[in-house]
Amino acid sequence: MARERRASRWRMPCGGLAVIRRRGVENGGLILFLALITIGLTLIVSGFLGALLWATLAAILFQPLFQRLLAGWPDRRNSAAALTLAIITVAVVIPAMIVASMVVEQAAGLYGQIRAGQIDFAAQFQKLHDALPLRLQRLLDGSGFDSLERAQVRISQQIGSRASLLASRAFSIGANAAAFVLAFGVGLYVTFFLLRDGEHLGPAIVRALPLERSVAERLADKFVVVVRATIKGSGLVALAQGAVGAITFWIVGLPASLLWGVLMAIVALLPAVGPAIIWGPVAVYLLATGAIWQAVVVLVSGVLVIGLVDNILRPILVGRDTGIPDWLVLVTTLGGINLVGLSGIVVGPLAGALFITGWQVLAEQRLAAGRADEPEEIAPPSSPSDSREG
Repeated sequence: MARERRASRWRMPCGGLAVIRRRGVENGGLILFLALITIGLTLIVSGFLGALLWATLAAILFQPLFQRLLAGWPDRRNSAAALTLAIITVAVVIPAMIVASMVVEQAAGLYGQIRAGQIDFAAQFQKLHDALPLRLQRLLDGSGFDSLERAQVRISQQIGSRASLLASRAFSIGANAAAFVLAFGVGLYVTFFLLRDGEHLGPAIVRALPLERSVAERLADKFVVVVRATIKGSGLVALAQGAVGAITFWIVGLPASLLWGVLMAIVALLPAVGPAIIWGPVAVYLLATGAIWQAVVVLVSGVLVIGLVDNILRPILVGRDTGIPDWLVLVTTLGGINLVGLSGIVVGPLAGALFITGWQVLAEQRLAAGRADEPEEIAPPSSPSDSREG
């Protein structure tokens, strides 16, 4: 059969070859046009890419809520989408903006205290140094610093520069308030239409992809799984851990407790690092400076409360495993944050998941093609004695 198909190709008339070539050129031209217009459209809306991304994520995450409301109003899709958008605004957007404003205020206040000398990191470092055992003090003094004073200066400069950077970012957000409001409005507007028409847009995009239908559907399913797992699982768990950390720091009297809680929520998104990178040094500092009960509260909260939040909430919020190794989640999350900012929390793991899925599909196709190319085993001819026995 394979020889007959190859022979039929050679017997194809010249007119058929011309048609195939023309169709190939036309298809190539269409693909080139789509690539150029896609790049052009991306450049045009580049200022709103973050808003469009979060609008898409919100539509995916809250699509089940929209479907529930639509079940009660079958003929009122606009009303169901508007009510879903109102719930998103009241339950998510407004609290997030309030917390963000409080964090910016605490960051600016902390920076002001550092500039005014009300917070002296050198003195705090000296107090911590004196509380350490004598051998550890000698080891610290001879660990590459010329003197303890120089170590204090270096640490104070590093902390001050980080606080200054954070404050400058906060002030830049306030200066670009008009652009933020515009992007925020665009995001809400797009979210409404994605909620209303998402169940039709998704299949349409899958059908339009230049991939096999099964491959496109598999990639789309992986996209939805990773988005929901990252936001529902990692995001909400990190927020819960950050909230518990902020409350704990407020109880022990740590300044800018909400700011430290937000930082804890951010590092909680990173596997193998987790919120212990925040509450651990705080507990050590409190213990070394003589704040015994405060250190005990931080340790108990970190081990028994913050540490167990992940084990309890994640299995409840994440229904399926994303299939991404922890080391890849760590690398892609850090790389995504470095590349696109806060959106990298989702973009990084999503790129890693699609990368793994794409290579898995290619490997499966190559394996199937290899099996198809293997020659079929030909059964040996039966002997006359076998036919008589039959």
